[in-house]
Amino acid sequence: MDMVMATSSTIPFSFSLLSRSIHPILKRSPFSSSPPHFNPKLLLKSHPCPFWSSFQYSAPPSFSSSSFSACSSLSMASSASANESIESNPLLQDFDFPPFDVVEAKHVRPGILALLKKLESDLDELEKTVEPSWPKLVEPLEKIVDRLAVVWGIVKHLKSVKDTAELRAAIEEVQPEKVKFQLRLGQSKPIYNAFKAIQESPDWESLSEARKRIVEAQIKEAVLSGVSLEDDKREQFNKIEQELESLSRKFSENVLDATKKFEKLIMDKKEIEGLPATALGLAAQTAVSKGHDNATAENGPWVITLDFPSYISVMQHARHRALREEVYCAYITRASSGDLDNTPVINQILKLRFEKAKLLNYNNYAEVSMATKMATVDKAEELLEKLRSASWSAAFQDVEDLKSYSKSQGASEADNLSHWDISFWSERLRESKYNINEEELRPYFSFPKVMDGLFNLAKTIFGIDIEPADGLAPVWNKDVHFYCVKDSSGSPIAYFYFDPYSRPSEKRGGAWMDEVVARSRVLSRSGTTARLPVAHMVCNQTPPVGDKPSLMTFREVETVFHEFGHALQHMLTKQDEGLVAGIRGIEWDAVELPSQFMENWCYHRDTLMSIAKHYETGESLPEEVYSKLLAARTFRAGSLSLHQIQFASLDLELHTKYVPDGTESIYDVHHRVSRKTQVIPPLPEDRFLCSFNHIFAGGYAAGYYSYKWAEVLSADAFSAFEDAGLDDIKAVKETGHKFRETILALGGGKAPLKVFVEFRGREPSPEALLRHNGLLPVPV
Repeated sequence: MDMVMATSSTIPFSFSLLSRSIHPILKRSPFSSSPPHFNPKLLLKSHPCPFWSSFQYSAPPSFSSSSFSACSSLSMASSASANESIESNPLLQDFDFPPFDVVEAKHVRPGILALLKKLESDLDELEKTVEPSWPKLVEPLEKIVDRLAVVWGIVKHLKSVKDTAELRAAIEEVQPEKVKFQLRLGQSKPIYNAFKAIQESPDWESLSEARKRIVEAQIKEAVLSGVSLEDDKREQFNKIEQELESLSRKFSENVLDATKKFEKLIMDKKEIEGLPATALGLAAQTAVSKGHDNATAENGPWVITLDFPSYISVMQHARHRALREEVYCAYITRASSGDLDNTPVINQILKLRFEKAKLLNYNNYAEVSMATKMATVDKAEELLEKLRSASWSAAFQDVEDLKSYSKSQGASEADNLSHWDISFWSERLRESKYNINEEELRPYFSFPKVMDGLFNLAKTIFGIDIEPADGLAPVWNKDVHFYCVKDSSGSPIAYFYFDPYSRPSEKRGGAWMDEVVARSRVLSRSGTTARLPVAHMVCNQTPPVGDKPSLMTFREVETVFHEFGHALQHMLTKQDEGLVAGIRGIEWDAVELPSQFMENWCYHRDTLMSIAKHYETGESLPEEVYSKLLAARTFRAGSLSLHQIQFASLDLELHTKYVPDGTESIYDVHHRVSRKTQVIPPLPEDRFLCSFNHIFAGGYAAGYYSYKWAEVLSADAFSAFEDAGLDDIKAVKETGHKFRETILALGGGKAPLKVFVEFRGREPSPEALLRHNGLLPVPV
């Protein structure tokens, strides 16, 4: 996912169905956690993902604040933030769209504590009056967990995109109370027993598939949340959950702070030789922001950072090898020393996850994780080994090709290429082999044209219109865009925000999608039509420099398509049961299907040509360049596949066989796994685990394999369009309609394998993925 699904993996019970953000959902291999020479195409998506139905036009409804009237008389504890009255706290107000523009750190403590007090009262009432029926159990429960999801979601989102020390402190103060409430909710025996009674009642078979899925998921989540534990074990479990939540937050903060901490000021033009104009402009713009008022792209000075656009430019283009080495080593050792060292944080997280698994009678944490996924540990390992064996020879040859080419160019390092050489020589070889220079392509991928082309594609395939709606909803930064999604009749069916540009001083790295609110019948304002879904997409692409628009790399284009795929699944759902609408309730290893599916369209000729217009002349991308892009699609596919397999295999190894406080360190495990998944062994000082947000601060613990699992599904799904004929517009629309009505519409209301079979007519096969990557054996 690069959905967010980057939420904390410790969130229990029904709230967990609402809290997954696709960080995330994350885009695979977030920039913030991948090894430096990792292809940005394979990044972090989040993990951790209001309104009325499309049948009639109406203004978006407000969230009612009437339920908070009881909170207005609460006396707040004495503190500076407590002066803010409950009545005026924006977190508790009646709003059409969240008041992202006015929420500040001072609102968090009083707002969240007042909210929790009200929800505690609601939960007390539910437990007293609960009956094993939808109106007396599921509907009031959904209202409780949704309200917390929406309000806490505002706070969590602002921390990701507008981080401050004050906001961190406020969250740290109230987070234990939030987790305490979630644990109480997850361990509620009256609620658990009511769900069990529904499952055992004679009416069970008459329930819809979606309602059965909700009941089954709630029972399973309750068990995983410790509902069956005895008092002493439950107390231990709850203590673990609190500590895991705190450690996860600490991990991500350390990564962000370590990334921000590194700055390299360059005065000598020779040091930045090879950097393209875009990178020089960004480095000079960064220098200006650091107080070098006279910095220019031409004459400097320049500031290099570990923010991904800056970092990747150095790795791919800097001819000064010592600069590449310095920046590479800084990147792979982020958050691994001093006050920001994540090593003890990782060790404690793994230890507590293991203890949690034992309390729940599982052998290891991976089994806990797989309890709510499509795969099993054995099935995941089987797929990874199949893909590893298919990728290894190609990856080995990739390195040999780089050695040969760099030697032909007179490189002194040719016989001993190191990690900081791989991206540089890969770019030179790609330029030589396909005559493609990604930097020279940037003028053809201006942000406005890319979005226009993406929205036109969505109209063609899915029959929707996407219109700018800037000004309708408050935003957290001036660069954030807001859009309305309409069906073929012109009625609104969803809304979404898009925050596209890198802001390293306040915004975490990577790319993700998350939900703001989900479609819901129960939370309808009108009582007759469902509340409409709202999403947000976040990327970290190159910002505009000077008076030029954001000029994107092709990889950044793919990232936008990826996150939009997540958003489509959230926004185009037709599921009215709020607990399984959109991205909610979908097994984690299936959520990347629509996102990775959308990436394929970047290589579709008509789609790419509609996007690729020179930002100054309007000239289309030359046909021969498109042909080269297509040919280059499988360039180093074996290496890139192996990188993902390494991350996934390491993740599973740490959560299955690794013994905390044993004879092997986490770095020993990394090096051991790398022997089968990395052609060039990692450096002894490699500490990339210390910035591996996906598994230590996201929702991908023992779940990183999901990227490859879902990639099989997404490649096979796209092959349905290939089979129908990509040049046959009628066939594309028909297949797109079927995709929308199944993959995008059904949400978590039907098992993902069933949904896939309903779309494809059969179970998935890895053949299409291997074919797309050029990894199928050539027939003799």
